[in-house]
Amino acid sequence: MKFNIVNEIKLSYSRKGNSDKVISNSYDAAEVFRQHFDSDEIDYRESFFALYLNQSSKVLGIRKISESGISSTIVDIRVIMQTALLCNASSIIVAHNHPSGNLKPSNEDLKITKNIKNASEFLNIKLLDHCILTSTDYLSFADNGYL
Repeated sequence: MKFNIVNEIKLSYSRKGNSDKVISNSYDAAEVFRQHFDSDEIDYRESFFALYLNQSSKVLGIRKISESGISSTIVDIRVIMQTALLCNASSIIVAHNHPSGNLKPSNEDLKITKNIKNASEFLNIKLLDHCILTSTDYLSFADNGYL
């Protein structure tokens, strides 16, 4: 007798320990992201994070999406959206760092932002901003007309 076995998928998310932090502007978002970037590596290696918010702009959670090399990192949009769906996020803000210290978005930065925005709109989740951080400053796509 032959049995077909299908793996069971189990997803979980816990709101335990959630903060009451509300994001009302790009500075608030950059400060939350800055707390999660490794300060010893922000000028060395590129990382990409996503911040998830509820309908009231309260932080549901943050997730490191990727960490790679000196001048780039791989961003899988499905991972960003999977987490957004799992925690019932109404909106997201993404951020990555530029080890070079240059805040100007690259063509790849603009392209990935457009792709994230398209995916989030399809799922009725709002992409509020994309921040580029350096060890001393940040740039907001929303504030600077890139979004």
